[in-house]
Amino acid sequence: MRRTVDYYFAPQSPWMYLGHERFAELLRRSGAQVRVLPVDFGKVFPVSGGLPLPQRAPQRQAYRLVELRRFSEALGIPLNPQPRCFPVAGDPAGWLITAVAGQDGEAAAMRLTGAVGRALWAQERDIADATVLAELLAECGLDPQRLAQSQQDGAKALYAAHTTQAIDAGVFGAPSYVIDGEIFWGQDRLDFVERRLLA
Repeated sequence: MRRTVDYYFAPQSPWMYLGHERFAELLRRSGAQVRVLPVDFGKVFPVSGGLPLPQRAPQRQAYRLVELRRFSEALGIPLNPQPRCFPVAGDPAGWLITAVAGQDGEAAAMRLTGAVGRALWAQERDIADATVLAELLAECGLDPQRLAQSQQDGAKALYAAHTTQAIDAGVFGAPSYVIDGEIFWGQDRLDFVERRLLA
């Protein structure tokens, strides 16, 4: 049976970035479909017990940096744990990914999502800046009109709907991969996602 994965993530999440290409490869190998669903976790955290990064205890913030370095080295994925343009608002990139998914399909949205992650965590680019987002569209071979479309009410409403859908599904962290109602939280759970998809 061909399965579908609901892929919930924050565009500015380093964990999304670290797992994204492995997830994309798993989709190719398994033949599974994906729904690309960027989410505003600023609205998820208050109802799920989470805290935005600046509000977390110092020891948790420090350990996060250790883990980012560990995973970057272990996976061979370039990542600056403290990039110049972070913290950064994820909404503009989320709106854009949503617009691309609607107009160009999930494969194009996956491609753009990967580019957004690399831009922030490997290239130290500001993913909330319209010029950078326009550049990423061009680098992905996508229609430049998507940027203007992402600013329209339709894309913003759909992005908000993704957030509501995530809350209703019980999602509390990013990235989360949901298969037939079962949540797999974190890029370090992709082995379990693989077992489910290839079973």
